[in-house]
Amino acid sequence: MNRRNFIGFGVLAMAALPAALSAFSSIDFRATKPATWKAKTVQDAIKALYGDIKPENKGVTVKAPKVASNGGAVPVTIKSDIPAKTVAFFQDMDPESAVTVWNVPDVGIVDYFLKIKLKATDANGGNGELTAIVEGKDGKFYVGKTKLQVAKGGCEG
Repeated sequence: MNRRNFIGFGVLAMAALPAALSAFSSIDFRATKPATWKAKTVQDAIKALYGDIKPENKGVTVKAPKVASNGGAVPVTIKSDIPAKTVAFFQDMDPESAVTVWNVPDVGIVDYFLKIKLKATDANGGNGELTAIVEGKDGKFYVGKTKLQVAKGGCEG
């Protein structure tokens, strides 16, 4: 391929990129579902985001350490093989329960890793639960949960 053809194809690809990216329609959940981000409980946040749903307890895995020695950076992994539209993540240890919501593109894989900040809320450390909700392309909802404890003391809580 000569240089002119290469540059021409490059310009064509750059022109097509915005159209391709706009095909992944995404919803701004902060703007469209503001009550989700103010909810104080996981159930209230889920209801504000998705309405009254009854998620099935299968197909979603949430992993975190059993005891997090540093509440400032708790590693969390969320995985699912379910073809998904959205994935929402919640916790019950901080004042607002909603952590994040992802739009999953048509070819997307639900295999997310993030670090979150959680507080130890009492003298014995903080015990809590992490919850992920997958909205399937089949119109059903699926849930995965895990429990954890955040150690109390020093800069760890």
